[in-house]
Order: sequence, then structure tokens, then C-alpha cells
Amino acid sequence: MSARHFLSLMDFTPDELLGVIRRGVELKDLRNRGVLFEPLKNRVLGMIFEKSSTRTRISFEAGMIQLGGQAIFLSPRDTQLGRGEPISDCAIVMSSMLDAVMIRTFAHSTLTEFAAHSRVPVINGLSDDLHPCQLLADMQTFLEHRGSIQGKTVTWIGDGNNMCNSYIEAAMQFDFQLRIACPEGYDPNAELVARAGDRVTIVRDPKQAVAGAHLVSTDVWTSMGQEEETAKRLKLFAPFQVNRALLDLADEQVLFMHCLPAHRGEEISFDLLDDPRSVAWDQAENRLHAQKALLEFLVEPAYRHA
Repeated sequence: MSARHFLSLMDFTPDELLGVIRRGVELKDLRNRGVLFEPLKNRVLGMIFEKSSTRTRISFEAGMIQLGGQAIFLSPRDTQLGRGEPISDCAIVMSSMLDAVMIRTFAHSTLTEFAAHSRVPVINGLSDDLHPCQLLADMQTFLEHRGSIQGKTVTWIGDGNNMCNSYIEAAMQFDFQLRIACPEGYDPNAELVARAGDRVTIVRDPKQAVAGAHLVSTDVWTSMGQEEETAKRLKLFAPFQVNRALLDLADEQVLFMHCLPAHRGEEISFDLLDDPRSVAWDQAENRLHAQKALLEFLVEPAYRHA
């Protein structure tokens, strides 16, 4: 039985994705009630970090422990990956000793090459192209607060980055309309936009983008690896700040999300995370629960059918 990987939302069917986020809700309830649930006892997750992390590391490490397993933190300076050992060689060796591997990296090709040589599931903890685990948490958060997102209108404001790309995939998989407001020259992946067809609309006016929206989401204007562009981006993106006045143009039941960390006073106003329409803290916590459901989905069947 070949391993299933989760490098992109497109690696699962819509029904599988919905099943994972519904399972995340169930696992959250079990934890809140103090129920011990350890389906991954004695299983080990390897976590390779080329980019720094708060939520990704804590959620995966805590998640594996809560599921009865263990997680090993691996940075390039701690492994031969940082000294030039081929990714394929590392994948062969690591996957012979681990039950799953999560990778947080720059180049998406690192993930695809590792997965091509891995005998165990590989999970995209973030790449420069995509951030699918965050979208699981976002979709779980919307489900908990507003029910099904199918047929709703979602607005992304800011850079057409990895989060924006994953929102495009989510629009296809969860069947919602996505409006993207970004400056010219900072559009998301053109191939993804083309694949999404009429589900995705790119506009330049944030006010037009949020009109009647049921969910508004944003991210930092300068991502890791783009620090030298900060001054230019701060000036260019200033009209794309999300604030309470902008949210007032959306649907009266709108939710606001931010994948964090947030730069208050830049992509969001200083007070926005305290707005009652903001669910950013629930969204952050749901990284834990959605990823526990993902780990259960990917790892447990491998042993049930071995």
C-alpha cells in the first residue's frame, strides 16, 4: 500500500477534506472533555524545519503527543540535509525509521522530491507555494462558527502568497467564491487562478472585494525571505489594510481570519484582532485539532492495512 501525502489540498478529495475537518471538531471536543484518545501510540513524526515556526511546531508536536505518539524536531543544522546530503537519500533513510514526516520549507520542490522517495506520509507544514494545513484550520473554524462554507463568498486581501494560493485550492475543493484584492504585480499563482475558473476573481479595490463577503482573510505583507522588500511593500500595500471600517462593508455575519503572526498597524489595524468578528485565536488553536485529524487519517490506516 503506497503512502498518501498531503502536500496540497488537491491531494485529497473534497469529501476527504470535509471528513478531516469534521474529525478535527470531534477531536477538539474529546480534548475539551478530557477524554484520552491515543490511536497513534508508539508512532513517531519527524518534523523538518527550514523555516522558523511557532504554531506549526507546537501544533504538530503537541498533537502527536496527545494522540499517543512522539515527534522529533529536525533542523538543517542538526541533520545532513544542511550539509548537502541529497533530499532523496534523506527521504529513503528517514522514512525507514519514522511513521510520517512533516516539512516546513522554502522551495515546494523539496516536498515533492522528499515525498517521491518516502515510504511514509509526507505533510506540507508550509512552503513558498502553499500552506494547506492552515486552510484545514481555517475551514474548521468557519464550520464551527457558521456551518458549511459551500456557496459562500470569501475575500483574500493582500499579497498573492502561499496562503492566497491555498485559498484558491480551497475555493475549488470546498466550493465557494473567492475574491482576491492585491496590488498589480503581486497576484497569486496564475496557473492556479486559471484552474479555478470562475470561482476566483482578482480585483484591485479592497472595498469592492469585501462587499457582502462572509469571510475576510489576510496575512503579513512581507513573508520570510522577502525582508529586503519590506519598505517597498509597506508603501505599496498600505491601501490594503484590513480594519473595522472595511469589515463593515462585508456581510453582517462576516468572520475575519489571520493565520498569524500579525503585524498590527500594517496588514491589519491595531484593534482588529479584538473585534468580535475576528476568530483568529480559534483559528490558531484549530491548527492543533485539524492536524491531529490529518495525522490520524494518514498514519493510522497505514498500520491498519499493513
